[in-house]
Amino acid sequence: MTSLIKLLQIFFLSISVLSISPSTASPHPLDPLTHSEISSARHIILSSPLFSSATTFHYVGLDEPDKAEVLSRISSSTSRRAFVILRSNNQTHQLTVDLMGSSIISHQIHTGSGYPILTLQEQGAAILLPLSYPPFLQSLSKRGLDVNDIVCSTFTVGWFGERQLFKRLIALLCFVAGETANFYARPVEGVLIIVDLEAMEIVNYRDRVQIPVPKADGTDFRSDKVGPFVGPETKPGFIVQPQGRGFQIDGHNVRWANWAFHLGYDVRAGAVISLASIYDADMETHRSVLYRTFVSELFVPYMDPAEEWYFRTFFDAGEYGFGLWASQLQPSTDCPAHAEFMDGYYAGRDGKPVKMSNVFCIFERYAGDIAWRHTEIGIPGQMITEVRPEVTLVVRMVSTVGNYDYVMDWEFKTTGSIQFRVSLTGLMEVKGTPYTHADQINSDQHGTLVAENTMAVYHDHFITYHIDLDIDGTENSFQKLKLKPVKLSDFNSSSPRRSYWTVVTETAETESDAQVKIGADPAADLLIVNPNKKTKMGNAVGYRLIPGSATGVSVLADNDFPQIRASYSKKQVWVTPYNKSEKWAAGLYTDQSRGDDNLATWSHRNRGIKNKDIVLWYTAGFHHIPYQEDFPLMPMISGGFELRPSNFFERNPLINTKPYSPQPRFNCTFTS
Repeated sequence: MTSLIKLLQIFFLSISVLSISPSTASPHPLDPLTHSEISSARHIILSSPLFSSATTFHYVGLDEPDKAEVLSRISSSTSRRAFVILRSNNQTHQLTVDLMGSSIISHQIHTGSGYPILTLQEQGAAILLPLSYPPFLQSLSKRGLDVNDIVCSTFTVGWFGERQLFKRLIALLCFVAGETANFYARPVEGVLIIVDLEAMEIVNYRDRVQIPVPKADGTDFRSDKVGPFVGPETKPGFIVQPQGRGFQIDGHNVRWANWAFHLGYDVRAGAVISLASIYDADMETHRSVLYRTFVSELFVPYMDPAEEWYFRTFFDAGEYGFGLWASQLQPSTDCPAHAEFMDGYYAGRDGKPVKMSNVFCIFERYAGDIAWRHTEIGIPGQMITEVRPEVTLVVRMVSTVGNYDYVMDWEFKTTGSIQFRVSLTGLMEVKGTPYTHADQINSDQHGTLVAENTMAVYHDHFITYHIDLDIDGTENSFQKLKLKPVKLSDFNSSSPRRSYWTVVTETAETESDAQVKIGADPAADLLIVNPNKKTKMGNAVGYRLIPGSATGVSVLADNDFPQIRASYSKKQVWVTPYNKSEKWAAGLYTDQSRGDDNLATWSHRNRGIKNKDIVLWYTAGFHHIPYQEDFPLMPMISGGFELRPSNFFERNPLINTKPYSPQPRFNCTFTS
């Protein structure tokens, strides 16, 4: 899924930024590791007699303090620690490093299944191997292809029941670039290459079948290659803020309107939002809403069982690093002109810090939407209209993992809601096929013919969020407010009605009680409440989970190996007790994992979750049947969910909002 072009761009960028000076400000306990802290962690580890310069770093991130320490507002001078995963002597090592004490305080060797995130450098080395490999050159020759036009990409191999597989393997698949930037549209179908990453050599090669390479015509997406501009012309608008932006950023702390939160970067998760609280004007204080939230995993299985396709069942965060592949956001295109940007740092394969410029953007959004309104004409002689515009704050990150671009938005609303939105665009993963017209197809081809010799394969996207909600405190419960239909008897009712519905509240006692398959389970509102805090009316304060579009669940067989690894994808909603180590829905070591360390496995313990510190997990799911409009580049499709206050406030928190006073409109004419 990763290309040579992308890897080389990031490699040269990493070389150019190593001299950037770190901030001297004292870090917040949840701040991501700084440039100097990553360098310190590297120095401490490589100075140890346990490791040599041949050590490779796969993950270096903040070992966050215990939650109790953070919530008790211990000062930022609290010891800073790094959590590090590395490879040395063909073993996976897991360490905790005390950065202030310059020491390794814990060290374990991982002996279970699975491997850490792939590094950019090892992928970059692997994709060069076929270009000088004689059998591959012969395969190109018999297809009439020039090796100078070939681009290869890395594909994780997964796990398919092997009893013993003690090698870190990667699959390589190759494509024809040359005439187009969209090389994914031109696969060298039928050729499969397996590389041993530790030995960095090809250990298996197969040229199974020769399929025509799709033509380059009509595949490019660059503006200077698509031909005359004949599509609809739009006139984009710009937001002008004559009084300046309405939010403040202090380090990683963000304040806007009635919200305050912390924003950090993680090489695996990307954006991490913490300590989000909202100001309650009636109570004159900030109240906690969530402790920590981030994208935990993205499971993307393709639906073709062929030899070159069956293993394409990606875990984009755990195998590749969702934050590692974050794009450098472009002002005025990826984000509005008035956006502010934030950088991030990760550790390269050698442990040295690498800067990710413009990894997040933060901006206020106003698109003419309404927060609340009402027109009243019931009072004789009067017409009363009150309207409040909706202005929101958006935190955005874009991660381009191979052919797909994921646009991740966290949108904060003055009503107290948080909108989680994921949008998909980018390039289809296509299969070469002999067919040139749909009428020629007489069997299951596992996809849609989108161009001549080009089959876009069916697939899924399951994006799982880790959401540690602390609704007005850490002790929370999960409730289902179920609709119960009631029929009225003809003989016993004084009403002409024959039916109505009421609400029955069920509070989940254990993890199994809280699992929800939306659409299959009876209609219900889903709430996280604090049973220890009540409104003046006596209702438990809470937040409601409102599913949006993209509510698909996996339909793979339970005994299918990719499904075993992602067994949590059968349901959208899970609730677990807080556990600092349970962050990654597909397990800490996801590459070649076997499903023995994932969200569903943890939940088999069926722990108590009533009136406890709990974590909500939500999966947004897309079943993607490709269509011709998705080719050569797919227009954006979006889905997500909302967390909305439900009896959290005593009343509409915007009822006292000052009405907007429209400014005079000016018509400007420019003449030359």
